[in-house]
Order: sequence, then structure tokens, then C-alpha cells
Amino acid sequence: MNPHHLCIFGEVLYDIFPGDKRVLGGAPFNVAWHLQAFTADPLFISRVGDAPLGREIRQRMLSWGMDTSGLQLDSSHPTGEVKITLAEGEPSYDIVSHRAYDYIDADALPPVLPGLIYHGSLALRNRESRQALSQLRVRNECRVFLDVNLRSPWWQKNEVLEMVANAHWVKLNEHELTDLSEGAVSLREQAIRFKQAHGLEGLVVTQGGEGAFALGKEEEFAEIAPPQVLVVVDTVGAGDAFASVLILGLSRGWPLQQTLERAQAFASQLVGRRGATVEEREFYRPFLEDWSL
Repeated sequence: MNPHHLCIFGEVLYDIFPGDKRVLGGAPFNVAWHLQAFTADPLFISRVGDAPLGREIRQRMLSWGMDTSGLQLDSSHPTGEVKITLAEGEPSYDIVSHRAYDYIDADALPPVLPGLIYHGSLALRNRESRQALSQLRVRNECRVFLDVNLRSPWWQKNEVLEMVANAHWVKLNEHELTDLSEGAVSLREQAIRFKQAHGLEGLVVTQGGEGAFALGKEEEFAEIAPPQVLVVVDTVGAGDAFASVLILGLSRGWPLQQTLERAQAFASQLVGRRGATVEEREFYRPFLEDWSL
């Protein structure tokens, strides 16, 4: 069991589509998957049911070269699920509660070296996982990257803002920024006020088809827009792809503008594929070569 400088904490689950089709996902899992392909060697911390589905996740991680020392087995709670239903072509989501990732055990956490901890907001909906993350932060002098993911009914404003207060970098979309902010001002002014109010080192705001912008240290500003010509097959997991490169850039010390450009380039390629992750190493090779990884 080797200590890691980059830790990804949170949910791994199966999206269940009509007809009982199961697709492996969960934002933190997707982020860890990409970072592994980018040779970042992340430690993914989560919890799955001690049953065939949970063991399948462990095997998928092993086959991708990921360390499974942070994947806990739970004999009382099943692996996470999101049940997706379609009504006139529009999906709705039931994020099933009391799943294994809601009960990540603080006493079973593996060692982590000072570095960076990534987590979202969904996996902290339950007290046990919140306590585990708190212990992880206390035991390790790590910067924290929070990827906000507001999914009703699994969030409360005061709880999310407490997560923001414990983070160094925050990523959210424009609607989430508005939901968590006060006052009717421009989006950029909202972002500046939000970053200052919470003492953040950096803030990234995504704007869907309009691209994204980021605020860094000492009023540093960076902005990108997606390519004008973009073949979109599936947007599922695009935000996770974007986040994975943001984290890579932070951990490697890339300039903020370059990090945003590389994150957008990778996410733009991913939406041309079906699914949130890719199992072909060749897909990642051009990025590895261009970024000298």
C-alpha cells in the first residue's frame, strides 16, 4: 500500500437505464479514471457493497491499473445506484440513498501524503462519509478541490457553503454559483465576490456551451470557449473530464490559462464518445504526448 499525493474521495455507482442497462460512473470515479490514464496515480477512496457489483468495480479498477486500497467493502449497504427514467425523451434521476458510498469509514482510510484532495458534494449527504472526509483533511496537510454538484433533494445551502469554507479551489456551474450567492449582479462579479467572501485560492465557473472562466491568485483571470465545430455524441461526464484536467494542472503547476485550455480540449473530445469514461488507452495518447506526461 503506497501513500499518494492525489486523493479522489466520493461516490462510485451504477447508472441504471430503462431495460436494466447498467453503466459504471459517479463523478469522483470518472475523475480518478481519467487521472489514472494521465499517469497521475490517484488514490480513489470510496465504498461499495461486498457483493458481485462491488467486486466488479474493484476488478475494473485493477484492470485500469488503479490502486484499490481506498475502496472499502460494505456488508450492510449495497453499491450506489442512480435510477434513470425517460418521459418523452427527457431523463429524470433517482439517486438512491443509503448506499455504500454514504458510509465511508474514517477508521479504514489508507495513508495519504500531503498533496490535493478532490471531492464533490453528493457523497457528503450522509454523516459517516462527511466524518471520513473531515478525518482525511485533519490527518493530512492537503489542499482541497471541491466540485459542487447540487442534486435535489440532496443538498442544503448552509452545508454546501461549509464545504466551500473548507476548500482551496471550487468548481461549479453558473446556476450553482447563483444559487449559492447573494445579490443580482453580473456572473463575473458574482464569482469575484464569492471567491473573496470564502477566502478561496481559486474558483472555476463552467457555462455549458459558453465555455468557462476561472479566477486564480492575485486577481488572475482566465477564460475559454468551446470549439465552434464540435461533434457531440454524449455529454455525460463532460464536467468530470474537465475537472480531471483542472486537478492535473493544479498538481503539475500549469499556468491557469493553459490548464483551462487543456481541460476544455479534453472534455471536447470526450463528448464525441459514448459514456463518461473511455477504456482505450489510445484515446489518451495524444494528450499524453502534447502535454509531455
